[in-house]
Amino acid sequence: MGTIGGMFWNDFLRLLTRDAAAVEFEGPLLAARSGGAPPEVVAELAEGKRLALQVREVLASRRRREGQLTALFETAGDLARLTDLDSVLYAIVRRARQLLGTDVAYLTMHDTERGDTYMKVTDGSTSAAFQKLRLGFGEGLGGLVAQTGMPYVTANYTTDPQFRHTGGIDSAVDEEGLASILGVPLQIGQRVIGVLFAANRTERPFTREAVALLGSLGAHAAVAIDQTRLLDETRVALTELNNANHLLQAHSAAVERAAAAHDKMAQLVLTGGGVADVAVATTEVIGGSLLVLDEQDRELARVGEPGRVEAKKLAGAVAASRATGRAVRESGHWLAAVSAGTEHLGALVLSGMPDLEEPDLRILERAAVVTALLLLARRSEAEVESRVRGELLDDLLRRRDLDPAVLVARARRLGADLDVPYSVFVADIGSADRQRATFAANHLARTRYGLSGTFDGELVLLLPTEEPGPVAGTLVRELGSTLSAEVTVGGAGPARGARDVGPTHREAQRCLGALRTLGRTGEGASSAEVGFVGLVLSDQPDVAGFVESALGPILDYDERRGTELVGTLETYFSRGGNLTRTKEALHVHVNTVTQRLDRIAQLIGSNWQSPERELELQLALRLHRVRGGR
Repeated sequence: MGTIGGMFWNDFLRLLTRDAAAVEFEGPLLAARSGGAPPEVVAELAEGKRLALQVREVLASRRRREGQLTALFETAGDLARLTDLDSVLYAIVRRARQLLGTDVAYLTMHDTERGDTYMKVTDGSTSAAFQKLRLGFGEGLGGLVAQTGMPYVTANYTTDPQFRHTGGIDSAVDEEGLASILGVPLQIGQRVIGVLFAANRTERPFTREAVALLGSLGAHAAVAIDQTRLLDETRVALTELNNANHLLQAHSAAVERAAAAHDKMAQLVLTGGGVADVAVATTEVIGGSLLVLDEQDRELARVGEPGRVEAKKLAGAVAASRATGRAVRESGHWLAAVSAGTEHLGALVLSGMPDLEEPDLRILERAAVVTALLLLARRSEAEVESRVRGELLDDLLRRRDLDPAVLVARARRLGADLDVPYSVFVADIGSADRQRATFAANHLARTRYGLSGTFDGELVLLLPTEEPGPVAGTLVRELGSTLSAEVTVGGAGPARGARDVGPTHREAQRCLGALRTLGRTGEGASSAEVGFVGLVLSDQPDVAGFVESALGPILDYDERRGTELVGTLETYFSRGGNLTRTKEALHVHVNTVTQRLDRIAQLIGSNWQSPERELELQLALRLHRVRGGR
């Protein structure tokens, strides 16, 4: 190589070093020609230019390949970091468009149920029809790739005869304005799961390098998609396993609650617990507030602050529960019928539990069954006890031939002591249910350590008390509330011993008759409280007690103060209630009479001048004088 040729060769090397444009490589050749270089030198420089351009192209190709490999490596890293399938698919399509520099990139997925492929993700697309496109196997470029598992490329899809065209596909491609399209399969083993596309809106052939590049990206994408699918399946499996574990735990907890409820209720039955105890045990297990009702919707027990249900809705819910044997929902409450066979015994009303799981519903229904058993057992016990107590009371009233000591011993075994002061009460219950009244009276007698029963159709109670009047009033209220009826009670006493039961009972009967005669039904009183009516009707009149009940406060006042209130009252009545004649008979000023009468009103009540009280006071005054007074 000559000196001139060597100089120009150095120019080619410098051009290669700074990656000059291809046109710049003409410079040394033109300079040699214009400088008059020999023909052999010009020919040598022309060969050198060709070789330099080849080297330049090799270097450029290697740089492009290096860039593509770097991009593929980065893509693989990006895909590995993504865990959401949609994010993975969008990243694949976006990177494909960037790497190949195309107008549009998109990806279709295989639909196993419909047996075709559908557009999943697009990047650069503007057509709504194209974005919703579906391709059957073998239809269009994408359908052919999905069917064969081979990449296909076309410079102009619309005019390319190698694909099976359909109106829907061609219309969507035309609306998107696509011309050249490249599609590569997304494969897992031999199974095609989708197709990755790169497309331009102009006729621009895809090189083999572009096909290989998109194929490599498709391979990475298929692996990423499969990993994401496996990850999703694993997540689903873990979620299902976790849900199953929660269900198992919930079921175990429900079984434990049911077992605890069963144990508590069984223990209550064995130890003689009552309806209220069952209600408490039920709410301890399932929560809420509980109301226990009897067959007439009256409250038997409550726990917490349960709400009430409208009577009509309550009846319908209880009927539904009895028909199905299950608890029912009504007005924000859970209701379970308490029944034995066809007999309605009551209901359980659970409040404060908007949602009740099946195991807890079963516990509520079991509580209703246990409540029914306890009510039946209580009824049986009450019937037996009522019969025993009634038989003893009947013997006390009828059998004068029995040894009093034996009767006292029998009473003591039932918890009643006839050696302490007691009173006898006779109750008129009107048209109320007799059996229910008997049970109620027996309950009252048992809790008060007395006796109860029926005698000649009347309800009779013997209770330990020295004050029959207040107790008679209490019995009116309690029996009336239980029976929802008007009850009248006459009482007598106190008495002591077995021999006094009969006479005291007869006096209580006369007291009840006096209350009826006086129109005081729905009240309770003792024979002493009905005044002279009871005195007239009694075969053993208590004169002293009658006088004391009517005049006692006045007599005590006169005795303490040395006054003449009794004499003033007696004179007032004897003068027909005239103040002037009364003051003349007493030889005092009329104001003095007025003051004494005001004092009497303060002592015995302002209604002492009513006809009934006046008659009672006049009788008491007459008896007081006859007995010698005090």
